[in-house]
Amino acid sequence: MTDTEQRERLRPASIADVAARAGVSSQTVSRVSNGLDTVKAETRDRVLAAMAELDYRPNSAARALKSGRFQTIGVLMFTLQNIGSIRILDAITAEAATHGFSIDLISIGDPSTGGITDALSRLDHEAVDGIIVILEAHELSEHSITFPDRIPSVLVDSREYDDRISVNADQRQGARLAVEHLLGLGHPTVWHVAGPTETSNAASDRANSWRETLRSHGIEPPEPLGGSWRAESGYEAGRSIAAREDVSAVFCANDQLALGVLRALHEAGRDVPGEISVAGFDDNPESAEYWPPLTTVRQNFAEVGQRAFALLNQAIQRETVDPGLRLIDNELVVRASTGAYGNPV
Repeated sequence: MTDTEQRERLRPASIADVAARAGVSSQTVSRVSNGLDTVKAETRDRVLAAMAELDYRPNSAARALKSGRFQTIGVLMFTLQNIGSIRILDAITAEAATHGFSIDLISIGDPSTGGITDALSRLDHEAVDGIIVILEAHELSEHSITFPDRIPSVLVDSREYDDRISVNADQRQGARLAVEHLLGLGHPTVWHVAGPTETSNAASDRANSWRETLRSHGIEPPEPLGGSWRAESGYEAGRSIAAREDVSAVFCANDQLALGVLRALHEAGRDVPGEISVAGFDDNPESAEYWPPLTTVRQNFAEVGQRAFALLNQAIQRETVDPGLRLIDNELVVRASTGAYGNPV
């Protein structure tokens, strides 16, 4: 093999090489590379076969400069430890892959105004076509966050913004389902083990809906317990609940809190649901395996992620997407942890 032939062999295949192998013009190869549907199927298959034979890799940077698209979306998250956020991210990733997008993920530990703005700026400089923000925090509603002007964004948040697109499961509707279920079983009131209402929109919405639902039935809400998403917080609240004789029904802001409550009640010898009914929120994969199996509110995290991506993709394609909040209903899953008031089992 001559030096020239060796250099040709080591040189990455070019668009001209593919065109020559497929017997088409370089312009046709470019159309196929960019996914345009103006090429006949037979010709496209021939071009794709030539790309595979030559191990041709289209220049994505050049395509982006030409089309103005990078086929990448940025996802900004507060934490990778929240089960709901992970499920939403999974759905976004799957939808993005189906539509030929890759994901640029940034997780921030401190959702302050400056921290969020800096992370958004990083995504802007990393050349993404759009941004989805998944934050379990009040900062977006309490502070002025600077979003990049050149690219669209979608928020996974239960708040409505005049100038932003947002989507989320309907937290208030879900809490109302749980409380109405317990009241419908004849319980005179429903206690609440809350999440971190000072820092989480979801926890705040669930607690407010619990209060509103009780008051709509003429019941003054008792003081909520808890204060974090962790099972340990539920356990501490459960110990207080177990020591009382006037508690017959408890709505927990998530399933982890309910797990802690159940442990405390079991340790105290209180029967569930014979003496105290317990309901949760989220329907984690393990919730059906709690003892007893947990009645809970099932959020459709997959639909939230799919809807968030669909809205962003529409905006990326320069379709008109009106700002505002899109809410997705939840489903009550009734299991053995709730029962009728005054009917020991």
